[in-house]
Amino acid sequence: MESWVTPISGGGGGGGARGRGADDTAFSFLSKGWREVRDSASADLRLMRARADSLRTLADRELEHLLASASASAAPPPFAAGAPIAELEFVRTQIQPKISELRRQYASREPELRRRVLERWVPPRGATRARVDLSGITAIRNAIVSEAGSADRWRPAAWNGEADAEEEKEWEVVRMIRGGLKELERRSQSSELLGGFRGTGDLVEKFKSSLKPFNMESDEYKDVPPLYLTEILANLVKQSGPFLDQLGVRKELCDKLVETLHSKQNHSLSADTSLLGNDNSVDELDLRIASVLRSTGYHADDGFWNEPPKCEVAGNKRHIAVVTTASLPWMTGTAVNPLFRAAYLAKSAKQDVTLVVPWLCKSDQELVYPNSMTFSSPEEQETYIRNWLEERLGFESNFKISFYPGKFSKERRSILPAGDTSQFISSGVADIAILEEPEHLNWYHHGKRWTDKFNHVVGIVHTNYLEYIKREKNGALQAFLVKHINNWVTRAYCDKVLRLSAATQDLPKSIVCNVHGVNPKFLQIGDKLTADVENGQQSFSKGAYFLGKMVWAKGYRELVDLLAKHKSDLEGFKLDVYGSGEDSQEVHSTARKLDLNLNFFKGRDHADDSLHRYKVFINPSISDVLCTATAEALAMGKFVVCAEHPSNEFFMSFPNCLTYKTSDEFVARVKEAMARDPQPLTPEQRFNLSWEAATERFMEYSDLDRILNDSSNPRPGESRARRTSQPSLSSAVDSGLAFAHRCLTASEVLRLATGAIPGTRDYDEQHCADMGLLPPQVQHPVYGW
Repeated sequence: MESWVTPISGGGGGGGARGRGADDTAFSFLSKGWREVRDSASADLRLMRARADSLRTLADRELEHLLASASASAAPPPFAAGAPIAELEFVRTQIQPKISELRRQYASREPELRRRVLERWVPPRGATRARVDLSGITAIRNAIVSEAGSADRWRPAAWNGEADAEEEKEWEVVRMIRGGLKELERRSQSSELLGGFRGTGDLVEKFKSSLKPFNMESDEYKDVPPLYLTEILANLVKQSGPFLDQLGVRKELCDKLVETLHSKQNHSLSADTSLLGNDNSVDELDLRIASVLRSTGYHADDGFWNEPPKCEVAGNKRHIAVVTTASLPWMTGTAVNPLFRAAYLAKSAKQDVTLVVPWLCKSDQELVYPNSMTFSSPEEQETYIRNWLEERLGFESNFKISFYPGKFSKERRSILPAGDTSQFISSGVADIAILEEPEHLNWYHHGKRWTDKFNHVVGIVHTNYLEYIKREKNGALQAFLVKHINNWVTRAYCDKVLRLSAATQDLPKSIVCNVHGVNPKFLQIGDKLTADVENGQQSFSKGAYFLGKMVWAKGYRELVDLLAKHKSDLEGFKLDVYGSGEDSQEVHSTARKLDLNLNFFKGRDHADDSLHRYKVFINPSISDVLCTATAEALAMGKFVVCAEHPSNEFFMSFPNCLTYKTSDEFVARVKEAMARDPQPLTPEQRFNLSWEAATERFMEYSDLDRILNDSSNPRPGESRARRTSQPSLSSAVDSGLAFAHRCLTASEVLRLATGAIPGTRDYDEQHCADMGLLPPQVQHPVYGW
C-alpha cells in the first residue's frame, strides 16, 4: 500500500498526487475495517456453531441417559412384561429416529447457511485502489437484512420453496413426540394399577419433575377468591395508620375498625397459617392479601415510593455511626452517654464504630465549655476526649471520632447542626446509624434522608422537650407544635426509636428501654466504700446533696418548693447544692428570700473526691428522662430520694432508691435516709447499672443483635435482593413526610420563623477554615439540591 505524502510545494501535479493518495488511504482504511468485521463475524459464527454442537451433544446424552435408566430398571412381573417392552420399543423406533432426522437436517444446512452469509459479504472484485466503491457496504447490508428475515422462526429449512412443507413436517414430529410421551405416561399409570412394573412410571415422573421449573404457573393459589370491598377498606385503614395518627385518630380506634371490616368476610386461612406454625403475631389480613397477590402473579420491584438501594459497604465488618448533639468538655448526658456507647460497641470485634460529634467555632466554645476552655482544631478536641475516656475505661477504646459543623443556640441552650450532617459520614461506612436525640438532629435537617443512606437507623430519645417547653411563655401552644414535629421527623428518618423512659413523648416506631449505663469509675467508688464498711470504717461522713445544671427545669423549682413548704418539718436539715448555669443568680436569690438552709457550690464532676462521702442524693426533678446523676449515686452505694415518676421507674427496683408521691412522703423519705445506712449493691444490681448490661439491652431492643448475626439480612458489600412484598402505604407516608420536610427546611424564612439559627442551612466560612471543608457553594451548586 502506497503511503500518502503531502507535497511541500503546490502545482497541478502535486494536486493530482494528493487526490490519488487520498483515495488509496481511504480505501486502505475501509479494507482494514472490512477485514476486522469479517474476522469478527467468522469468530462469532464459529462460537455459535460450537454452542449448537454442545447443545446437541447434551441432548443426545440426556436421551441416552433416559433409555439407559429405563433399561436398568428392575425386571417386570410376567403378566405385565409386555407394557414396558412396548414402551421402550416405541421410544427407540419412533422418537429417537425423528430426533436424529432433525439433527441431520440441521447439520446438512448449517454449512450452506454460513456459506451464503459469507459469500454475500465478499467485496466486489471490480473495486480499485483509485476508486472507492460503496456497493460492497450495500451488499453487506442486503445480506444481513435478507438472512435476518429468514431467521425470524427457529427452523432448520429456510432456504428453498419447500420451507412451509418442511416446517409442517417438523411440527408433526413434535406432536408425535408429545403424543408418545402422553401414551407412555398412560401405560405406566395403568401398569401401576395392576401392581406391575413401576420403573417406567417413576421414569416419567422424574422426567415431568425436571420440566417443572419451566412451568411458571402455580396451582397452589388458583382457587383463592379475590379481595372484597370490605377487605380493601380494612387494608386502606390499616396502611393509613401513620396519616391518621397525625390527625389525632388513636391507634386503638384504627385497629378496631380494621377488625370490624375484616370480620365481615369469613375466609379460612388455615392453609396459610399452617405454613407459619402457631404464631399469634401473624396478621390474617396480611396473609389474605399476600395470598391474593401471589395468585395473580404480582411482583413488586423497587419503585418511587419504595426505599432506594442503600450504600453498600466494602469489607466484611459492619459499620455503626453514633451521631450525637453534644461533645466533651460539655458535661451533659448527650455528650457522655454516646461516648461510652461508642466505646462499648467498638469493644466487640463484630463491627467498626465511628462517633460523630459537633464542632463549635471558638466564639461558641466560650459559651458552652466550662472554664472558658477552647480548642483550635478538631484534632485537639479529639485528643482531649480520648484522654478523658481512657481515665475511666478499663480497656483501650478502638473507635473513630468524626466532626460535623454545629452552632450553639442561646435561646434553646443546645447545639444545632449546620448543614447536612449525613454528608460527614462517608458512603463507605453508611451501614447502621444511631441518632442520639433524633428529633433534635432533624428539626432543621435539610439533607439526605437517613433511612435512604443507611441500612438501619435507630433513634435514642434523651430529653423530654415537651416538659421543658411547657414551662416557657406560650408553652402549651409551642408544646403542641413541637409534639407533632417530633412525630414527623422521627417517623420520616428512623427505622426504630428507643425511649429511655416512659416520661418521654410517645413517638412512632418507639419502645421504652433504658440503654444507658454508668461510668465504670462510679462502680469502683462504690466497691471501695463497700470494702470500707466491711473493714469497720466509716464510709459516709456527710449528709445530703443535690447536683445538676442550675436551670429551673432541672429540678430546682421542685426542690425550692418542697423545702419552703416543709421548712419546719425539716428543721436542722442542711442540703449542699452543686451546680452552675443560666439561672444561678435567680436560684440563689430565691433561696435567700425564702430563708432556705441551702449551701451553694460551683458545679463539678460527680466523681470528684469531695462528693464521695455524701450518704443521700436528693433529686426531685420530674423533667429528666433518665437522670444520669441518679444512676451514678446508686452506683456509688448512696441513698437516692426521688419522685415516683416514669423517669425513675428503672431505679425503683434498687433498695437504696426511696421514692415519694406527695410532699409529706418526701419528708418521710429524707428522714428515713438520714437515719440509716444504705445496703451494699448485689452483683446483679451492679451489673444492671453497668455499660455492659446497657449495651446488651441496646443490641436486643434496637434489633442490632439480629441484624448483625442474621445471615439473611443485607451485609456490607453484598447486593440486596429485590422486594416481592406488597407496597406499604406506611412507607409511602414516611417518604412523603421526608420529602415535605426537605422542601420546608429549604426556605430560610420558614427556618427562622420556627426558631432556627440564621445561616444554619449550610455551614459558614469559619467552619470551612476550622475543618478544612470546601465552601457550601461548591458542595451544593445553586442549580440543584
